[in-house]
Amino acid sequence: MPGLPGDSRTLDREEVDRFARLASEWWDPTAKFRALHKIGPARLTFLRDEMVRHFRLAGGGLRPLAGLRVLDVGCGGGLICEPLARLGARVTGLDPAPEAIEAARRHAAGQGLDIDYRAGRVEELAAGEAEAFDAVTCLEVVEHVPDPAAFLAACAALLRPGGLMLLSTLNRTLKAYLLAIIGGEYVLRWLPVGTHQWERFVTPDELGRYLAAAGLGAPAIKGLVYNPFADAWSLGGDTDVNYMAAAAKAG
Repeated sequence: MPGLPGDSRTLDREEVDRFARLASEWWDPTAKFRALHKIGPARLTFLRDEMVRHFRLAGGGLRPLAGLRVLDVGCGGGLICEPLARLGARVTGLDPAPEAIEAARRHAAGQGLDIDYRAGRVEELAAGEAEAFDAVTCLEVVEHVPDPAAFLAACAALLRPGGLMLLSTLNRTLKAYLLAIIGGEYVLRWLPVGTHQWERFVTPDELGRYLAAAGLGAPAIKGLVYNPFADAWSLGGDTDVNYMAAAAKAG
């Protein structure tokens, strides 16, 4: 959703500006980003478990990701950066909106967290830190960029050999249109109207092809499923609307 680093193929300036105008609301769980706060625990479970599995970490204790250098592309106000840092990772957060980065820095400082936040584009970071990160996370971003294949290739350039890319996005199905756009934006008002463009949603098959072209292996995919009775998200087998993916770089 937030954060759209890249060149003209991988960045939509109108999208960047839309999220920049909401920078003051990132850490308000009742405001425009309420949906991201609610979906956060399920997303974090996937990220943690996939990194522990892939890098063969012990997985126990309060800091199971200690020793990993992780980049969050399109970090927005730092909703994923902060819990990753608490889990022990050395985290860099990247977003093209300086307003979002400033909000992220202020909140991290208030929490006593040392996170390297940078305002910029993914290609700019790759120019100086190619193959520098153990893992790259990119959550709710792919469906906002004009050319997801080019965007993912730029992200993959930042992964070290053997590194892991982790993503979340929306599937281009009728069910996703009805639930994510009609339901989420117009009926429930979880998100501002116009947040998503259905034609930019990415199917799992398309995502697999983009990742393969970027030099990554076949992704492991899990669905993100909303339970309206519990008002909670969980990981599951239904990928019709939201889903997560993890793919490794050769080496």
